Parts: sequence; structure tokens; C-alpha cells
Amino acid sequence: MGMFGTSRLLLGAVSCTFFLAANSLYSSSDDVIELTPTNFNKEVIQSDSLWLVEFYAPWCGHCQRLTPEWKKAATALKGVVKVGAVDADKHQSLGGQYGVRGFPTIKIFGSNKNKAEDYQGGRTSDAIVDAALSALRSLVKDRLSGRSGGYSSGKQSSRESGGGDKKDVIDLTDDSFDKNVLNSDDVWLVEFYAPWCGHCKNLEPEWAAAATEVKEQTKGKVKLAAVDATVNQMLASRYGIRGFPTIKIFQKGEDPVDYDGGRTRSDIVARALDLFSESAPPPELLEIIDENVVKTTCDAHQLCVIAVLPHILDTGAAGRNSYLEVMLKMADKYKKKMWGWLWTEAGAQSELENSLGIGGFGYPAMAAVNARKMKFALLKGSFSEQGINEFLRELSFGRGSTAPVGGGGFPKINTVEPWDGKDGELPVEDDIDLSDVDLEDWDKDEL
Repeated sequence: MGMFGTSRLLLGAVSCTFFLAANSLYSSSDDVIELTPTNFNKEVIQSDSLWLVEFYAPWCGHCQRLTPEWKKAATALKGVVKVGAVDADKHQSLGGQYGVRGFPTIKIFGSNKNKAEDYQGGRTSDAIVDAALSALRSLVKDRLSGRSGGYSSGKQSSRESGGGDKKDVIDLTDDSFDKNVLNSDDVWLVEFYAPWCGHCKNLEPEWAAAATEVKEQTKGKVKLAAVDATVNQMLASRYGIRGFPTIKIFQKGEDPVDYDGGRTRSDIVARALDLFSESAPPPELLEIIDENVVKTTCDAHQLCVIAVLPHILDTGAAGRNSYLEVMLKMADKYKKKMWGWLWTEAGAQSELENSLGIGGFGYPAMAAVNARKMKFALLKGSFSEQGINEFLRELSFGRGSTAPVGGGGFPKINTVEPWDGKDGELPVEDDIDLSDVDLEDWDKDEL
């Protein structure tokens, strides 16, 4: 259900805990087939069946409302049309591959599995079943007229859609390899092939189609390349290439590793996108200096993690930096979650502190806020790598107790000067020389 999912009392209190802990909206007892990057290709793309696939996020209210209807439709269509679901929050690479921008997104995979159609109908089981049957009718008619033989192999369709065009596969040689790959900050997937090898010929259109998609999705940060190992024997022997095709993954500062995933476009893209999110820089840790920082960070991410650090006079710059260091480490560790990260000084945003139940004591403190639901969870353990890791791990499994944000929305955020990175200075108090003051003037209120 996700940390901020609604717990439903199904069978009394016993099942409530299960629903809070469950991250998925579906279980193996439903007729909905759970799809992941591991089984998607085999179950959907290589199947002769018609598929309806829902891409959802466990924390999304519309998805939670669709769940019972989707299950009902799956049961009604059992044995006729396959009905699946992808947790696209967990498997972002799979959602990204099909251009999923919002939840829930429903796609129909018909006779040409490489061209999924968007489902635009109603969200009731009746509407879903009607759409499935009408898509099934056109799939059967297509077969009858010989237009398509059900599953069109990825090879043929990627050539048809221009995917066989090798323009985005980078050719590498003994001479160009080191300066392009080893000195690069980008991630490289390199295929070593032989022109006479049948498996290499089968892989070629898939590799080419994947190269184009990966280039677009990662803005060129993950590159697909090819080396003719029969010509570039220095490279082939350096990397111990024994069979073809062999695919290796190169990342800066790491030894190359073998790619051992599937050989279809979707498998290759999914792995490339995983590598991309692993190698992405950690998210920014921003100081709350005005309302804009809070709004843009918390609205754009499923969760925003907010730390309230002690006053600079209590810790000095060194103490504050060590807290920020711990947060940066955690932001890096959890970067695949795509959360936002913020901090402020005790007292600078007192209304925000009060709305998160922090107010006035116990610094450093930390809260994780879901801005869509206006709920938050508080760090109960220590403000240390171990304590924060425990806290965030529980959240990522959908556990942990939550409370509504005080006032039901973000309070007023003060505009403050950003920290200058220095130790704080005590305010200087001028000594007042009373001999210059005419005490009779003090009665007059000049404010």
C-alpha cells in the first residue's frame, strides 16, 4: 500500500497491519498477473494473448480506487484476455520504457506487441471488459485477414519501425576504445561481435533499437557500442572474449562486468535505465530559504525528507557540516527513490516545525512528508547514518507510523538568508553610556 496508503480493516486488526506493510496493490491470490522487468518480456511481449496492463504506484489514490475494478475485470476475462499490473514506482525503468508519466496508465498490447495502445475508457470493470473484448475482436479479425500472426517478433518490428537503423550504436576500434570508453563519465554497454555469427545478427536490430531509446531516455549518459572482435583483436584479447556476442558494462573507476540479461530491446533498455539511475548524481540537499524551495521540492517528489538542525551557535560550522554530511550520504544511498531533501535551522521555520510535531526541542530532528497526502513520519531513532537508514528503510517498505501535517497543508514559510557556511556570531550588544542620555526623554514613546 505504501507508507501513506490507507489501511483497510478487512478481517479485523490482523489484516490491517498486512495492508500497511504490503507495497503492492495486488497479490498472487488475485487473477491480476504481477509484471516486473524480469518477467515482462516473456509474459507479455512474447505472448500470443491480448494483454491489458496497468502501470500504477501504490501511493496513488486513483490507483487504489481502480484496484477492485481491475481485479473484477481480470476474473471476468480469465482464460480470454490476460490482465496484468506493474508497480511502476518500484520498476521505474519499465514505466519509463512505455512513456508512463502519470498513474494509473493502462496499455493494451494487441497483435503488434511493440506498439501498445493507450486505454482511454472508463475506470469500471464493465468499461474495462468492453474495451478488452473489442480489442480482442480486432486482433482476431487481423489474424483472419492475415495481417498479423499474433506475436510479431521484436526483430521484424524493430526493422519496420526504423529500429534496425544503427545510427545510435557507436562503433569502437582498438584505436578509439580507450579515449571514448575508459576516460568517460558515462556508462557504456559494449557488444563484442563477429560478422559471421548468427546470434549477433539476431541481436543487431534489438541492439540498434535499444541504443536509440536509451540515448533519448538518459540524454546520452548511457551509450551502446559495438566492437568487431575479429578485426579488433587487441580489445578481444584484453577483455578475454571467448564467444559471440559478449556484452560488457563499463563504468568509470570500476572493472568491466558481463551483461547477462535478456537479448531483446526491452531487456537491454531496462538494464541500461537501471545503470543510469545507479550512476546518477545524488539528489540536491537544499536549505529552506523561502516558500518556493519547499513547494518545488515537496510537490515534485513522492516524499520530501526535512531535517531541522540545531542553531549554528550550538554546533558551529563543523558540527553542522557533519549533520549535512550524514544527510548527503543517505540522499545518495536512497537516490533511486527520487525523494526530495531539505534542511533548516532550529527556530528559522517555527511554524513548519510545529506542523510536523518537532517544535522547540530535540534537535536535530527529521520528518518525511508526503505532500500529496499531507502526512508525515518522524525520525524516532538517532540522527546518524544508522538511525536515519532504519527510518528510511521502514518508509521504503511502507511501514512506520504517520500523522497528518498540522493544519492540513504547509504553513507559512519564512524567507531567510542562506547559511554563509561560517560559525555563528553572538549578537554584539553595545554598552550604553548613560551620561549622554537625558532620562526625561525616556518617557516619550517614539516607536
